[in-house]
Amino acid sequence: MELEHDCPECGESKTFYRAASTTLHLGEKVKWHCPDCDYGFVRIDGDDGVDTSTADA
Repeated sequence: MELEHDCPECGESKTFYRAASTTLHLGEKVKWHCPDCDYGFVRIDGDDGVDTSTADA
């Protein structure tokens, strides 16, 4: 699967690839990675759940 998402490392929108997924009690956990750098993030339970790309630093 692919996901269009902004990459803070590259500074532009990229097509991220799905690196891994597993099912948790909170929902499906999916790891996404940028094809051009080492940036990655995790989403749990889709668009309405937890998204580490939007976490405050």
